[in-house]
Amino acid sequence: MKTNILVFLIFFTTINFSLAASVGGDPPRDPFVVVLDAGHGGKDPGNSWNGYSEKDISLNIALQVGAELEKIPDVKVIYTRKSDVFVTLAGRANIANKAEADLFVSIHMNGHRSQAQGTETFVLGLHRNQDNLEVAMRENQVIFLEEDYEMTYDGFNPNSPESYIGLTLMQEEYLDQSILLADLIQKNFTNINKRVNRGVKQAGFLVLRETYMPSVLVEAGFLSNKAEGAFLNSAAGQSAISASIVRAVKDYKNSINHDILDNLEANPPVQLTQETEEMPLDVYDGITFRVQLAASGKKLDPSSRNFKGLKQVSRNKEGKLFKYYYGATSSFSQIQDFHEMAKRTGYPDSYIVAFRGNEKISVNEALKTKTK
Repeated sequence: MKTNILVFLIFFTTINFSLAASVGGDPPRDPFVVVLDAGHGGKDPGNSWNGYSEKDISLNIALQVGAELEKIPDVKVIYTRKSDVFVTLAGRANIANKAEADLFVSIHMNGHRSQAQGTETFVLGLHRNQDNLEVAMRENQVIFLEEDYEMTYDGFNPNSPESYIGLTLMQEEYLDQSILLADLIQKNFTNINKRVNRGVKQAGFLVLRETYMPSVLVEAGFLSNKAEGAFLNSAAGQSAISASIVRAVKDYKNSINHDILDNLEANPPVQLTQETEEMPLDVYDGITFRVQLAASGKKLDPSSRNFKGLKQVSRNKEGKLFKYYYGATSSFSQIQDFHEMAKRTGYPDSYIVAFRGNEKISVNEALKTKTK
C-alpha cells in the first residue's frame, strides 16, 4: 500500500513540475538561420593560382563552419552546396531567401597578379576604386556559364562598369548589420589568425544583390600569394579561418539577442576601409547629390548645434518650405556615406536627392546621366 502511495506521489509531482515548466517557461525561439555559401563549384573552378583550387578550399571551410554552428541548439545551418556542384548566383540567393535566413555568408579566395596578401570582407555597395571593381567583376563573371543570364540578371553585364550603377541601392535596409558582421569577421582574422587586414569594403557582387538579409562576401586570402595560398590549402589554415568565421557569427547572434542592433546609432560606426584613390570612380559631371534631413516652414540656422552635430548642412527655400541638406558631392558613393552618417546621427527618414545645376531631378535620372 505504501509503495502505491509513493508511486502516486512521484507521478503527481512529475506532472505538476512539467506543467509548471510549460506554463512558466520561455516560449520556444525561432531558429537563427545561417546560409553558408561556398563560392564557385562544378564547372566553375574559381581561382586556381599555384595549383590551389578555390572551389575546394571554400567548400572545406564552409562545411567546417557549418559543422560548428550546428552544435548550437537554436541555430539552423543551410548550405548552398555541400559537394562539387555548380549553383547559379541567383540560385544561391534564392536558397537564402526561401529559408528566410538571418545571415548569408559567402566564402571565397582571392587572387591577383601581384603578391598581394590579406583578408577582406565585402558588403554590397558601389566599388570605391578599381581594385574593388575588379574583384566584383571577377566573381560576377560566373554568370556567363549560366543559360539565359541576360534575362535572369536583367541585362547585367559583369564587364561593364555602368551595370554596377544602382546595385548600391540594394541591401540598404541591412547595411548596418552586414557591416557589423563583416567587421567582426575581419577583427578575428586580424587579431586571432594574424592575417593582413585589408578591411571591410563595398562592391557590387551579384550574389549579395538578391539576398534579403544581412549578407557578406569573405575573401579569406590570396591563393596567388605562395605563402598565403599554402596556408589556405592546409588543414590548419582552413580550420583557423573557419573558427574565426564561426566566432564572428556567434558574436553577431549574441548582439542580436541583447538588442545591440536596435541602438546602432548610439555606438561608434564601423569605418569602411578608406581607399587610396584620390578621385572616386562614380563622379557624375554636372550633378550634385545631397541628403535631405528635414523640411519645415521654420527658418533655422544650418549650424551643427541645430542638426545634432552635423557640420556640412545647408538651407534652401523651396516654395513655402525651408529644406535642410547635408553634404554636397558629385560622387554617388560619397553621398551614400553622408546618408549613412545622417541616419546614424538620428535622421532615419533622411534620403538622397539630386540636382542638375539648380534644378532638382530624381536620383534615377541623375544616375542615368553616367550612361548617356
